[in-house]
Formats: sequence, structure tokens, C-alpha cells
Amino acid sequence: MERTYRFKRRGWRIIAAASLAAGVAIGPLGGLGPVASHASSHREAPLTSADPQIDATDLYAFVSPDNAKSVTLISNWIPFEGSDAGPNFYTFAPGVRYDINIDNNGDAKPDIIYRWVFRNQYKNPKTFLYNTGPVSSLNDATLNFTQHYTLTEIRGTRTTTLVRDGIVAPSNVGAASMPNYASLWNQAIDTISGGKTFAGPADDPFFLDLRVFDLLYGANLKEVGNDSLKGFNVHAIAIQVPTSAIAASGDATKNPIVGVWTTAERQSVQITSKTGNASSNGTFVQVSRLGMPLVNEVVVPVGLKDYFNASQPKDDAQFLGAVTDPELPHLINGVYKLPVPATPRSDLVSVFLTGVKSLNQPANVKPSEQLRLNTAIPPSATPNRLGVLANDNAGFPNGRRLTDDVVDVELRVVEGALTGSKNTLGDGVDANDVAFQTSFPYLALPHAGPAAAQVAATTVKRVNNAGAWPVATGIAGAVALLALLGWALRRGGPGQSGKRRMNAAA
Repeated sequence: MERTYRFKRRGWRIIAAASLAAGVAIGPLGGLGPVASHASSHREAPLTSADPQIDATDLYAFVSPDNAKSVTLISNWIPFEGSDAGPNFYTFAPGVRYDINIDNNGDAKPDIIYRWVFRNQYKNPKTFLYNTGPVSSLNDATLNFTQHYTLTEIRGTRTTTLVRDGIVAPSNVGAASMPNYASLWNQAIDTISGGKTFAGPADDPFFLDLRVFDLLYGANLKEVGNDSLKGFNVHAIAIQVPTSAIAASGDATKNPIVGVWTTAERQSVQITSKTGNASSNGTFVQVSRLGMPLVNEVVVPVGLKDYFNASQPKDDAQFLGAVTDPELPHLINGVYKLPVPATPRSDLVSVFLTGVKSLNQPANVKPSEQLRLNTAIPPSATPNRLGVLANDNAGFPNGRRLTDDVVDVELRVVEGALTGSKNTLGDGVDANDVAFQTSFPYLALPHAGPAAAQVAATTVKRVNNAGAWPVATGIAGAVALLALLGWALRRGGPGQSGKRRMNAAA
């Protein structure tokens, strides 16, 4: 029977033909045709796909493993970052509000907002180079491009500046330009009252096999095991704060449970002048939203994905009727012949909309899609990738650690793992391609640009009165210039016509 749900919001008539919670839980099995570019919340909606700087890829919230009295929150952006994308490397969007929102009383409204706003700075705008020589410090004159940020904490009408003019870690250009990149990356960790913050590129910590979206790759789940995000980077914002700083009334003992989601806001009017300059004005509007993994990815139909990104958790009750008897387990049964769990699916409601009772459900909770964390549960000395399903209550869906295998967990939950239906579904990718770090911000370093051997073999020299340096970032620009000149020569053909075209190009 077709499941159609109708609801009104802000004068719109919207028809949702899918289950919010069940669609999330299905993970990579939710697609019925080839899908080549989706992962967690990577490129999940039309607007964010066209505007990757405001595309939130993943959200993490966990009790810090090396400081159990603090909580670490990580929000990742810009999916599928290549490591060699110079000379204009990936950056946060200037002027956009990147927020991590915290609900500490269960009413589905933000009680605390941590907000990062970025700006660009060039030391020498007359060169195309990202850096003009080897870089050993974030303040080096040779680091031509830097991003700076302001971090504010918002509590109701009160706003406090935590960091002013912080510096974003630079892109990992390569060994010639940044011989000790780890040092540069660590220099971007800033201290705040009782905690730390970081902004910059990192290895994409999410891991899964995207081929499982395509049912043509073996309907028995045998053709799995390739980490499709191996080698890609993201841009991360991270903050570590005392647990008491985010608990209701500052009391983490009485009020240990918090809900977390991340959003991005752009000004409503974007203007490009005839001279190519860009500016923006108008009110800020929410254009991206992410809490639990895979929600907008596999649940919301294309026509409503941007709408979901603009919606607020306080309005998520509109999806509740689609959860208790979801369609997607029936689709799994049709393809994989797995039994359909009995309805109503209150287990999915608790996991994705209210929190699990006696684990991470707040008192008087209002159903809403958030990543909920019980901060009273200490970090595990031996974390299990399956989290709560493996009796490791410090892991997903109680918050989300970097090592949690959310794809496998959600596959098993949708097939009734929390109601006694044991299964071992998975995508064959059980861990990240590189090891995480043991201290804040815990993420792995971003993958580098050209390999050292390539840099040594092909360098671009920039000469001025201070001498000559090998500059790795010049390689991409030089290659592009040569390609442009070659194209012009080919287009010009023999004779004077070709000369005229070359002069025009020059």
C-alpha cells in the first residue's frame, strides 16, 4: 500500500512519501538505482551540491577520550575535496555563518550556538601563488593566502566572542611548500576558556562503500569492502568545551543529555558585479542542516531536499507519522528477502527522533532529528565500531565518535536489531583509511598535494630580490597556463589568424 503523508508548514502543501527515521536507518541500501556521489550528507541536496562550501558532510559529538569532563563537537564541510586542487585550494565561504547548535533541555530549540564566520586575506594579490616559498608558520610572509575567523558563543540574546582573528590551517600543498605540515596544522588549534577550537582541512573521517547504493553490484551484499572516500579531504570546524558549559543550568550531573545539529546560513542576496566582484546582503537564511547521519541523503525526495535543509528541528513532528510503519523495510525484503520487522516501529522513533529511553532521551522531549549525547557516559577504553549494538554505550547512536561505523549500525537497526532481530548486515568497510589522532581535534591530517618526488622533479621558481624558491603551488598554475597556450595555438591554426589569436590570449 502506498504511504503518503500530508502536512502544512508556512503555507506550503507538502507530500512526503518516505519515512524519515526508516529512510535514515536503511543507510546505503535505500537506493534502488545507481548512485555515484552520495555519502553520509555529502552532496545530499540540489542547492548544496551546487554550493559545496555550505554542504555539511558529517557531524560528530562525543565525550573527549582524553578528557572525560569535556565534550568534543566536530562539523565537517565541503565533500570530496581533492588534495591537489591548487592554486585556488578549498576554503570556507567568507561571510557564511557556520553554526553548531545545542539543545540542552529537549525542546528542539537551540539553547547554545557556536558560530564561526570566515574572511579571506591575501598578502600579495598580484600573484596567483598560494604561497611564495616554504612555509613554517601560519604568520610566514611566504603564506600568501590565509583564512581568518571569529568564533562567538550565543546564548539567547547574549553573545560572547571566544576567538577573534583565528587562523585556519592552510591546505596541505606538498612537501616542498610545507615541509612540516603537521606543525602548521597544530598551530591552528586555538585555546578558549576551558577548551579548544580548530578550523581547517582534514582527512574525511567518514567511511563506507558507495557501491552498495547500486543494487547491480551483487544483491547478496558480497561485492563490498572498498572505502569510496579514501584519499578525500573535508574542511572541519571543531570545538572542545567543558561538559558543564553546555549542560542545562551548567549542571552536567542533573542534565547530562544534549542534542546537537549543525547549520549554515547565507545572506539572502548574492551579487556579482560586472567587474567580477562578489558581495552579499539581506537577512541570513539557513541553507544547510545536519544532525543524524544519512537523513537528507536517502529520505527526502529531490523536490524537498532544499526545504529540509532550511527547516528547524522544532517542526520535525511533521515526519512522525511516517516512522511507525515505514516503507523501506518492505523494499529491502523485496530485494534481499530479509523479514520485515513488526510494526509499529517505536524503536526507530526513539533512535532518530526522541533518543533511546534510559540512554540519551531527555525528559519531556519534543520529537526532532538531532544527534543526542548522554555526557554522563564515560568514554570507552576499547571503543567498538558498532557502539550501542555491541554494548558500547559511549558510541552511536549515543552521540557519534569518529570510529563509529554508522552505516553498519543503521543497516542493522532498520532490520530490527534493537527489537531482537539479530543480523550482521554491513558494507564491508569497518574503519577509516588512515588512523585518527589521540588528541584534539582527533581528526587525521589532510592528504597532501603533489607527492614529494613529483615536487622535486617539477618545481616552479619565483625570483625576486630575495632569491629563488621552489614553489609547489605554482605547478598547477603553470600547467594550466601551458594548456591554455596550447589550446590557443591549436585553435589559431596556420598563418596570421593563429598569430592574432595568440596575441589576444597574451
